Amino acid sequence: MRADIAIIGRILTHGGERVEVSTPYGNVRAISSRISGRDVIVIPRHGDSHLPPHRVNYRAIICAAASAGAVRIIAINTVGSMISPPGSFVIPKDFIEFTKSRVSTFYEDRAVHVDMSEPYCPEIRTALIESCRAEGHEPYEGVYVCTEGPHLETHAQIRMLRSFGDVVGMTGYPEVVLAKERALCYASICLVTNTAGDGQVDLSQIMSVESKARGDLARIIEGTVSRIPGRRSCRCCRALENAEL
Repeated sequence: MRADIAIIGRILTHGGERVEVSTPYGNVRAISSRISGRDVIVIPRHGDSHLPPHRVNYRAIICAAASAGAVRIIAINTVGSMISPPGSFVIPKDFIEFTKSRVSTFYEDRAVHVDMSEPYCPEIRTALIESCRAEGHEPYEGVYVCTEGPHLETHAQIRMLRSFGDVVGMTGYPEVVLAKERALCYASICLVTNTAGDGQVDLSQIMSVESKARGDLARIIEGTVSRIPGRRSCRCCRALENAEL
């Protein structure tokens, strides 16, 4: 199994082979497939039993992507938004995290400090934005706030988060940091499923938004894969240069 690109999240695939990737952090079930003429590995983030966000094995997922040969990762996230309506798409340009119990590094035995001044790969972000527009969606850009979950946020928390964030979710971190520690290109497309802080969140409504957007999201991912350059010219591949003390 070889893949040019890894996709983390749920997406419609036209066929593909179910595979299990062994990593030092556990086995990962995935789908080996082809999208837009390129080999991809699709990794459902929550697994078969839909693990809650704080129990997802993020290190195993990133290792599985790298083991398959992928140097680029497209992450799919669902979020509540403070800037855009349900059904819209947001491409994060930065992040803030308020997690508590997640292992957020591969380097627990030595000091490795990767630079996070540009957390998301500019080449993948550009491809995502262009692909959204090609499908008739003008994507928003903003700051992703990652909370621990699994509970949803209070109104007071959302009022606080609005001062420095644009969307809020539970799965964007530590994926983005772990990808950087493996010198992989990583970017995210966020589907807005609800307006953050706007009354009680209706989970059935969230599922309805996801279902309606499934086709558009699949086409956006296909367009993104076709637009990603064959060779990397971003800084992501040099993330570990001069990072260790």
